[in-house]
Amino acid sequence: MTDQQQPSQPPAPEAEVTAAVLVIGDEILSGRTKEANAGYIAEILTASGIRLREVRVVGDDEQEIVDALNALRSRYTYVFTTGGIGPTHDDITAESIATAFGVGIDVDQRALDLMRPYYESRGIELTPSRLRMARIPHGAELIQNRITAAPGFRLQNVFVLAGVPSIMQVMFDAVLPHLRTGQKVLSETIKVAAPEGDIADLFTEHAGEHPGVSMGSYPSFADGKMRCELVLRSIDAQKLTTALSALQQKLEKSGIPHTVSTA
Repeated sequence: MTDQQQPSQPPAPEAEVTAAVLVIGDEILSGRTKEANAGYIAEILTASGIRLREVRVVGDDEQEIVDALNALRSRYTYVFTTGGIGPTHDDITAESIATAFGVGIDVDQRALDLMRPYYESRGIELTPSRLRMARIPHGAELIQNRITAAPGFRLQNVFVLAGVPSIMQVMFDAVLPHLRTGQKVLSETIKVAAPEGDIADLFTEHAGEHPGVSMGSYPSFADGKMRCELVLRSIDAQKLTTALSALQQKLEKSGIPHTVSTA
């Protein structure tokens, strides 16, 4: 966050803190631009004890953005949007956020104060198009952008970030220390040198025997052979250890080759 508005320090971890990512841009839906931001956000949130529950992609359409945002922000602790805060006519995220919250939007003096030195030092004029990046909904906090100075912003539980991955990442890294966090999900992985079909019944039965531990199977193909990874996750270390050990024993008894690695 910027120095102008520093939120209070986050409280102690809670039982569950949830999040959603709203990816905005026609270029994502057309395939012209390959989406890279949701994966970065998901990895960091998971490591921080925040559960990413949903990712949506919408085009550059105000009503679609408003509808998606209102649905997500009422359902999850945090919503992170990426894309649509640049200088061109189709960058309508800021206006759409203002509409969703029912607030005004205008060029923000705080944003100008951040952007002017950057552009002046490079001999670049702050044209009306570039000033679009200083339009901030009323009541929003600014999110620092160490790369190009044009800020993102936060309005209540919604964080509005750039679409360019390198810029999005520095914005996201700036807000992360101020987020509430939940209990971290612990994870273990068993790499099985066999196709899913060979262990499906065993794994399904095992998952039912260990409530409190979520389990997933992820197949792959390498060196001409089908393999899979069995991933076990839980916030309870003891339950995870018990489930992991019991699954290993079942695989060994069935003669299925496998190795264990921390995910």
